[in-house]
Amino acid sequence: MKKILLALTVLCALCANLSAQQRPVTNIGAVNRTEWFKDARFGLFVHFGPYAVLGAGEWVMNTRGISGHDYMRLQDLFNPQAFDAKEWVRIAKNAGMKYITFTSRHHDGFSNWDTKQSDWNIMNTPYGKDLIKQLADECHKEDIKLILYYSTLDWMRPDYQWETGRTGKKSGRTGKSDWNSYINFMKAQLTELLTNYGPIAGIWFDGHWDQTDDDNRTTLDTHADWHYNEIYSLIHRLQPQCLVANNHHLPPINGEDYQIFERDVPGENQNGYSGQEVSQQMPLETCQTINGSWGFNITDDNFKPVKELLHLLIRTAGTSANLLLNVGPMPNGKIQPEATERLASMGDWLKQYGYTIYGTQRGVVLPQPWGATTQKDKTLYIHVLDASKPVSLVLPKFKSAKWVNLQDKLTWKKDKKSGAVTFDMPAKLDDIDSIIEVTLR
Repeated sequence: MKKILLALTVLCALCANLSAQQRPVTNIGAVNRTEWFKDARFGLFVHFGPYAVLGAGEWVMNTRGISGHDYMRLQDLFNPQAFDAKEWVRIAKNAGMKYITFTSRHHDGFSNWDTKQSDWNIMNTPYGKDLIKQLADECHKEDIKLILYYSTLDWMRPDYQWETGRTGKKSGRTGKSDWNSYINFMKAQLTELLTNYGPIAGIWFDGHWDQTDDDNRTTLDTHADWHYNEIYSLIHRLQPQCLVANNHHLPPINGEDYQIFERDVPGENQNGYSGQEVSQQMPLETCQTINGSWGFNITDDNFKPVKELLHLLIRTAGTSANLLLNVGPMPNGKIQPEATERLASMGDWLKQYGYTIYGTQRGVVLPQPWGATTQKDKTLYIHVLDASKPVSLVLPKFKSAKWVNLQDKLTWKKDKKSGAVTFDMPAKLDDIDSIIEVTLR
């Protein structure tokens, strides 16, 4: 009888395993693995690869219509001898950032690690050293989380379904693609990344939109089956605490741990990339550039002022989201001084007032023309960013309210009918952010 029961148990387990492969991925354990992310609020995005040599951004192969044959010459030119993982991590840490998201592989298909799945990688450059190994070791040492950006589209590989893709049309591919081969290639590379470099905090996918008809997307319908269930399950099986996110510009799907918004505070969509519905159940992230480019662009001097960057961070926190702020290092591996100076200044501000950002959630209202609110337990922080707009909001009952970084006494008026509290603004406010601390009952 015991043998029969054991056989039935094994058979049931096998059936359950087979059926599980057909079911949507569920986020078992997601609550635990996202806790650090919800508190982090600030991370460093790094776009780096052979495209930096051309100094025209990470899309240069596509925008200039460079063939794959010609583009591969960059493998002999890409030599980031000045790359210093310790310096990168120090820059991020001094800026008050809690994690780094690094491009393991961008749309040109070049791998920044010692992959065995392709010769098109960092080990076959004059530099010849594994960038991810160095960065992962330093992040682990300094307690900075490492997330790896991974492009799902590829402008170089012939097995990628380039026939239905919207980009990489001039790379020179002519033969028939082999989608199953490409999916297996991605799985093999992700397995490398999640088994050879210690704890990886997340995988950040990008490229889904290449297999859609246009940018006006409302569903997950694509020309190719991305096998997300299998890929997400693989990631969570290899490293259960590894987060999964996908920059598909759509509502999150099963298996994803946070929702990405490109170049916009969640819900605002001023740049046209982030019109998707904002999730109310999972953590959020905004990614944005310090200048105008993701990858190194030698003519892009449009670096945002520190004040603008801090306002973006504060407004993003005011939606319960993290800000992932990008740098595009120069081809030698150094981060531009214009970027490092701005990051250092942001870090100085966060050393004083980071407690109003880290570990907080959205306050009583979403960001307003005058600023934003954040909240931690029963303490509400009102960030006045533009005093030319009236600061009036409905507050629950509160014990006290005071200025955090102004010497003036805080005064206010309350409308008995509507319950709206209007704060009086002094003649001189802080140049960056005048913060009101409200203790709720």
